[in-house]
Amino acid sequence: MLCVVLTSNLRLAEAPGNVLVSAKAAGLPKDSVANVSQLITLDRTFLDDQIGRLPPRLLNAVDAGLKLVLGLS
Repeated sequence: MLCVVLTSNLRLAEAPGNVLVSAKAAGLPKDSVANVSQLITLDRTFLDDQIGRLPPRLLNAVDAGLKLVLGLS
């Protein structure tokens, strides 16, 4: 599974393509940033509990950010 890293370092929201994710909107413990330039691969067996969920508006913004940094149209 290819994953976008979330960070609580809100300064990274200024980087092109990154998406500010409010804790309230996503059900997270802290405001976060989806850092689309930092992708990792994870085996699904390492994923235990879901701690939040991106609403469609933010998921679309992450998709757009990924397209930007990966040079996809």
